[in-house]
Amino acid sequence: MNLRKLYYLRHNGKNSNLLYFLKAYLREYTPKCFTRMMLDSELKKLDKREDREYILKRVDYYNKLTAESVFDHQKWNEEAVEIQHQPMTRQKVYYFDAMEIARYFSGKKKWILLSGDITHVPEVPTIIKSRPLVDNNQNSVVLKMEKVRHFLFVDDKKQWREKKNMTIFRGDLGARKQNRDVFMNRFANGQSPMVDAASTNRIDAHPEWQAGKMTIEEHLDYKFIMSLEGNDVASNLKWVMSSNSIAVTPRHTVETWFMEGTLIPNYHYIEVKDDFSDLEERLTYYINHPDEAEAIIQHAHEYVDQFRDLEREKLISLLVLKKYFDITNDQSV
Repeated sequence: MNLRKLYYLRHNGKNSNLLYFLKAYLREYTPKCFTRMMLDSELKKLDKREDREYILKRVDYYNKLTAESVFDHQKWNEEAVEIQHQPMTRQKVYYFDAMEIARYFSGKKKWILLSGDITHVPEVPTIIKSRPLVDNNQNSVVLKMEKVRHFLFVDDKKQWREKKNMTIFRGDLGARKQNRDVFMNRFANGQSPMVDAASTNRIDAHPEWQAGKMTIEEHLDYKFIMSLEGNDVASNLKWVMSSNSIAVTPRHTVETWFMEGTLIPNYHYIEVKDDFSDLEERLTYYINHPDEAEAIIQHAHEYVDQFRDLEREKLISLLVLKKYFDITNDQSV
C-alpha cells in the first residue's frame, strides 16, 4: 500500500464502518421485546413536540400512501415477509438500518424491503432508500437507509472566500453513471482551468482519467464541489451542503431521506445544464458575486440543520413505518 492510500484511509473524514457494524450487530442480538414495549411511548412523544406539524409533513412526504391508495393487495401479500423472517440482505447496511426502526414493531408485521440503489417505482408498496422524482411514486416508501455512507456532515472552518476559484470532482464512473461520463469527457485532464476532474476507478476507455481518492478535507479547499448523481443520488451532497463550499449539479432525478426533491436550484445549490455546457459560466458568476454565493451556503446549512435532531429523525422513521403497516397490514396482527 502506497503512502497516498494510507493517508486517505486514515484521514478520509468518512463515518467509521467498523463502529457502525459493531453497533448494528449489538442491536441485532438484543432481544426485540424491549423495544416493542417502548413503541407506544415513543409514538406519544409526537403530541408533546412543538414541531408536530413539521414532523407529520415529513412523514407524508416519505410515505405518500393513503387509506384510498390503490395497489394489488394479492401481489403485495405474495411478496411481503414478516419482519421476524426478514432475511439479511446482501447489502447488510440496508437490513440493519431498516431493522433499527422495525424492531419496535411486532415481528408478525409484513413488509417488502428492497435494498440497493433504486431508481424505479415498485408495483406494490415497498420500503426503499431511493426513489425517482416522478409522478405517482407513492409505492416507494422512503426510509433512512445506508446512512453510514450517505448521512455525514462536516465542520468546515475555512470560509468560502478563502478557497480556490475552482470546482472539484472525484468519483466512480460506470454504466449507470452516464452523466459522469458526459462531465469527464468535457472537463477531464485539465480541459478547463476552473475544473479539477478525475475518476476514482479505472475504466478501460479512459485510463488517463483515474487519480487517487481525495479526503473530504482536501475537497473543502475548493469553492465548488461537483455533486453528481451516480447509481442513484450523489452520496456527497449532504456533507457538501453542510460545508462552506457549494454543491454544483444538474437537476436531481432521484431522492432519498434527504428529500432532494425539495431542494431549490440556485438557492440550496448551483444548478447547471445536463451537458455541463454552462458550468464555467455559472462558476464565474458566483465568483464575481460572493454575497450571492454565501447566501446559498447559508440556505444549504439551514436545510441540513433539519436532519441534525436525531430524536426527531427516529420519531419520523417510526411514524413512516407505522403508516406503512397501518395501510398494508391486517390490523389484527
